[in-house]
Formats: sequence, C-alpha cells, structure tokens
Amino acid sequence: MSGTLQVSGAAVSDAELLDETALAVRAAGSVLRERFGEVVRYRTREELMSALAANDDAALAILRPRLTRLRPGAGWVEDELDGGALPPGEWWVVDPAEGNVNHLHALQEWAVTATLVRENQPVLTVVHLPLTGETYTALTGAGAHLDGRPLRVSATADLGLGIVATSQARPEEDEQVVRRVGSSITSMLFDALVVRTAVPATLHLVDVAAGRTDVFWQFASARADLLPGALLVTEAGGRISDAEGRPWTPRSESFLAAAPGVHAQAVATLSR
Repeated sequence: MSGTLQVSGAAVSDAELLDETALAVRAAGSVLRERFGEVVRYRTREELMSALAANDDAALAILRPRLTRLRPGAGWVEDELDGGALPPGEWWVVDPAEGNVNHLHALQEWAVTATLVRENQPVLTVVHLPLTGETYTALTGAGAHLDGRPLRVSATADLGLGIVATSQARPEEDEQVVRRVGSSITSMLFDALVVRTAVPATLHLVDVAAGRTDVFWQFASARADLLPGALLVTEAGGRISDAEGRPWTPRSESFLAAAPGVHAQAVATLSR
C-alpha cells in the first residue's frame, strides 16, 4: 500500500513519511523522558486523570503539529481507547503515552506510538521506547524493523514451549469481559509454557514481532493499543486474527497475534 504522496506541496514516499514520523515520535518521547522518574501521587480519580492528561498533553504538543504538517488532510483520533472502523481517508492514530499509568508509577514499560491509517488499513507505524532509545517501525509491504534491523517472529511450533501474554485494555471493563479475560489466562496457564500479564499491549506486540514471545491476545478493540503492533507483527511474518481465528478488524471484539507455528493452537486454547 506504499506510494507517493503530497506533503506540503512536495512529493514524498511513504518510506520518507515513515522517517519523518519517527523523528516526531522520538521528539515527543524525549519530552516524556524528562518528566519520568518520580512516582506521581494521587488520592482521587480526578487527580489520576489530571496526571495522565498532563503527560498526554506534553507529548501531543510535539506530535500534533508535526504530524499535521506531514499529512495536513489526515484526521486525528482523539480517544486512544476508541475502537471500530474509521471514516474513509487518512487518519493519525496516536497514543502519546502508551502505558501512561506505568510512567506515573515510575515503571519502565511505556512508549510513544503513531500510526497512519489509510482507508482503515495501517500504512506505517512507529513505536518509540524513550528509556532504551529503541524505535520499532513498520511499513506495509516493506517489513518491520528495530532501529533499522529487520524483525522476524519466532519459529516456535509448540504452544507448550511458548511464552504468551495478554493485557488489560482499559480499567473498569464490564463483568463479561473481565471473566473472559480470567478464563483465557487460566486456559493458557494449562497450555503454554509461561503466561505474562501486564500493560501496555504495544510492548507485548513488539516482543511478538521481534520473536521474543510467541502469542499476544486481548479482549478489546482499542485502536491505538492494537494497530501499531498489528502492523509490526504482520510485517515480521506473524499472523493476526480475532481470538476465534477470524480476520481481525478494528471492529473485532478480540485480538490475537501469534507466530504462524502456534496460531492455530492459540485459537484452540482461547476458544475453549
């Protein structure tokens, strides 16, 4: 789906656009890194939401103007927890502080992500980890990379030898989803070697793309959580579906990313 686009009057390829997006995401990451280190104390939900918003706003002050200059006609997804299909055209799906709650608690698992979606298909994505300096990128049809090095999913063919992971998409999920998550973890504890549970989803997905882990699943449709990793895993040779093995779209109620050799086994486990 790569091509040549017009950016500020000049012809720019999707590959060049990816490079410029990476610069913007790294700049936003630098701002968040400067804000990181001390546990942010809060006593009420209002104080928590205010602290989360402060991080988002600091990163967005960098991301929004830079990405808008790159694609002036692209829409902007405001709510990082939203799911479902997007309207026609181009859209920036951005999570300015993926794993924001970890950042507030001085935990290291957080990132900055930006994905360009064209006609409901992710075209390019950047995931930057400011504390390590790592930048994961993917471009449709051109592969997935970590700081320029090609990524490839694992060759594992036995779920019983695999490391699998899941994530809580959002706080205060409804009871049915919570019970489904708990049941799926129990099933995976029987069938997989090790089960990891933590937020955020994107960091599990970069591990699948890099071949460090073998499966990630989640029961939610939050676009900003899943689109970056979906493109990275696909371009690294992995398989994406819903938990029942059907084609995944942003409308799906579940998500599964896996190395090809264990995808069918993961579907069987999650479908019990």
